[in-house]
Amino acid sequence: MKVYGYLRVSGKSQIDGLGFDRQEEAVRAYCERNGCELVKVFKEQVSGTVDEMHRQEFASMVSAILKNGVDTIIVESLDRLAREYRIQEQLLIYLASKGITLIVASTGENVTEAITADPMRKAMVQMQGVFAELDKSLLVKKLRKARDRKRQETGRCEGPKPFYPNSDVVKEIRRLRRRKKGTKQLTFDQVADRLNEQGFRSAKGQPFNSGSVRAILHRAMA
Repeated sequence: MKVYGYLRVSGKSQIDGLGFDRQEEAVRAYCERNGCELVKVFKEQVSGTVDEMHRQEFASMVSAILKNGVDTIIVESLDRLAREYRIQEQLLIYLASKGITLIVASTGENVTEAITADPMRKAMVQMQGVFAELDKSLLVKKLRKARDRKRQETGRCEGPKPFYPNSDVVKEIRRLRRRKKGTKQLTFDQVADRLNEQGFRSAKGQPFNSGSVRAILHRAMA
């Protein structure tokens, strides 16, 4: 089983007092006894009374878990997760709502499993998950409305900025491609060279080539 380690100290004095070293030793000892692979150790220097919104390493760890499938965290003891009971419970309910397991190295207890065995705390976990899903749905709905409004106002929303039929680039391409009496029509390669010589650039700031010139004319005629 692959796991992460989470270590926390409140200040520099604990770092100097080998706080991280002692915690990591306990976490590694647990992993050795139980055949766990310690993928990474996250080290946080923050007060134990601070919630997950203000823990940079905690947030990075959860983000990594949600991306790569490692779903277990080992801490030396619960007071290393948080010193205050209210914050402890808040963090544990948050982890459980994400399907993340927290194990205490000093006791071997699966704390999130114990939480979900308690009907009241399990209900809180479920409520946390429901509100998280609701927040996501509301955000998606808000972004969709914003995109629809922009599309109505401008006719487009996503993708690179196009060359519109009345743009200077399109006008110049049409002028260059216009065949004059007694001359041959310029090829797309030749038109691209002329545009580049005049300092024109694509929507992405790149020099033109035959393909981009052809594509612009095609869009302008659509």
